[in-house]
Amino acid sequence: MTQPPVGRRARKKAATRQAIADAALELFVERGYDQVSIRDIADAADVSTTTVFKHFSGKEALVFDEDEDQESALVAAVRERPAGQSVPDALRQHVFAAWLPVVDHPQTAAFIGLIEATPALRSYADRMWTRHGTALGAAIAGEIGVPEDDPACQALARFVLEVPSLARGRADRESTFDAIFDLLAHGWDAIGK
Repeated sequence: MTQPPVGRRARKKAATRQAIADAALELFVERGYDQVSIRDIADAADVSTTTVFKHFSGKEALVFDEDEDQESALVAAVRERPAGQSVPDALRQHVFAAWLPVVDHPQTAAFIGLIEATPALRSYADRMWTRHGTALGAAIAGEIGVPEDDPACQALARFVLEVPSLARGRADRESTFDAIFDLLAHGWDAIGK
């Protein structure tokens, strides 16, 4: 998992990056993704356009500013799990800790609406989740000693990535998360249906 920046310079860099991402998201939600330019974002964050591009590869990356951290955290949840903990249980623990607060965040609906209303963002999100699924599947495969493209490991990874969307809109998200992870950990027969 990523560690918070410790030096003053690293903290300032992280704060600038976060200010840019926050300004971008606020403008995108307010005006619509296609109506906001990099110059608008730079002005709102009180930085230069060069500074925006030092922190982000492009406009889509401003929306998914935690992309790399999310992928690293997923892989770390598998690779750094305590001895004796199963991969599905490690992923359950990670999803509860990292994603449940996001699913319940008051701005999540606006964020999801922005992505669903913007073809470029939907496409970026699809590519990002596919990359995360591939990386997570490879990490799972590595932990159990099978080839990186093992279909069962890739399937588990993809199913884990679907948990937040399956829980969205449900009154009891924790129970939904539990039901999904019970299925992933124990299979269909174990849930007694």
